[in-house]
Amino acid sequence: MSDTAAAPRVPKRVAAVILNSLKGGVVPRIGLPYITVGREVEIRALLTDLDLIADGRASFRFLVGRYGAGKSFLLQTIRTHAMGENFVVADADLSPERRLQGGQGQGLATYRELVRNLSTKTRPEGGALGLVLDRWVAACGEGGADAAERARASVEPLEELVHGFDFARMLMRYHRAASEGDDEAKSAVMRWLRGEFRTKTEARGELGVSTIITDDDWYDYVKLLAAFLTRAGYRGLLVLIDELVNLYKIPNAVTRQYNYEKILTMYNDTLQGKARHLGIIMGGTPTSIEDRRRGVFSYEALRSRLTQGRFAREDMRDMLAPIIRLHPLTYEELLVLIEKLAQIHAGYFGYELGVTDEDLASFLQIEFGRVGSDSHLTPREVIRDFIELLDIACQNPDLDIAALLRDEGAVGAGAPGTGGAGGAPGPDAPFAEFTI
Repeated sequence: MSDTAAAPRVPKRVAAVILNSLKGGVVPRIGLPYITVGREVEIRALLTDLDLIADGRASFRFLVGRYGAGKSFLLQTIRTHAMGENFVVADADLSPERRLQGGQGQGLATYRELVRNLSTKTRPEGGALGLVLDRWVAACGEGGADAAERARASVEPLEELVHGFDFARMLMRYHRAASEGDDEAKSAVMRWLRGEFRTKTEARGELGVSTIITDDDWYDYVKLLAAFLTRAGYRGLLVLIDELVNLYKIPNAVTRQYNYEKILTMYNDTLQGKARHLGIIMGGTPTSIEDRRRGVFSYEALRSRLTQGRFAREDMRDMLAPIIRLHPLTYEELLVLIEKLAQIHAGYFGYELGVTDEDLASFLQIEFGRVGSDSHLTPREVIRDFIELLDIACQNPDLDIAALLRDEGAVGAGAPGTGGAGGAPGPDAPFAEFTI
């Protein structure tokens, strides 16, 4: 195996997040550059979208892949890169309580989650709304008629957009409060921008405005926020929405159609030039997208726009199409990935790495030796099993990893007397852990 001294040094805090998150089956929000392998084609396509956003245009993409195939990982990778390129990123996972449209505030709940997770390079963990507003105030200047005039000129173009007058009014209210040192008024404006006022009466009492962000118009405010961010010194807004399968699971057909209609609105806005400096990426499973009865393709207007053309094939994918389908990582890419994880694990727990290249290859042979692994095994399962192996080896220093892998490989290959695939059970074969 490669010399661990040549491996990049990963801070212990970051290493802990990486290992704990991956073993739990979730994607870490920090440290992704240390473990990113493959996906060059997909990443290159999404980076093209970032260039469009920076130029004042908009983009819309679907990332489609099975559970554990790497959708969330790719979304987080693009999130990290976009923040490093001075974009603002907002991300949210859909759930039964967070949808794109709903009669009980589910759409507004998604908006609140997006704004709560607003992230920048200097605030990657989220909650960057106040930072963005303060950066805009600093760019315009605080106090004096000249500063107020610059702030007014900065937000005036926003008034041409839907709900832009009220949005610009709230920004000017924030600028005035910042100039006067009125923290209470600043907090009230941020509450309004986060969609936390429940009634118009409450907003009128605190801010003197009779408009609030609602379940029906929250997407208009996302477009306003994207247009405003360039005036605060950023290059644009990237919105990441994962777990589209929760729309597929909505039992009521009419409610599902309303949600898909909202997707159509977003799709049309971005591709027709009605939104500026805005990119939207949605992640879902093949079923949640392509099912004609309940998925996105059940909405004919979307299906006709998103269906793959006749010339694309498995070996010739169109990476500029609205849908990017994730293919499995290759054996070589997985080998590089688990080698990186072994180095991070050894560095975090402070032991001499004893896993050889042959051990890594044996591990992958065992993983892909399962029945149906070609179509069902995902990187999530491989990573989880490998970290479990490293944890066991760390807790048992006398353990011979090579011998353990040989034994496991023999069982999986159906060695005599083991009852594995390809051999008849011997007299001493252990009982299965389940019954039929």
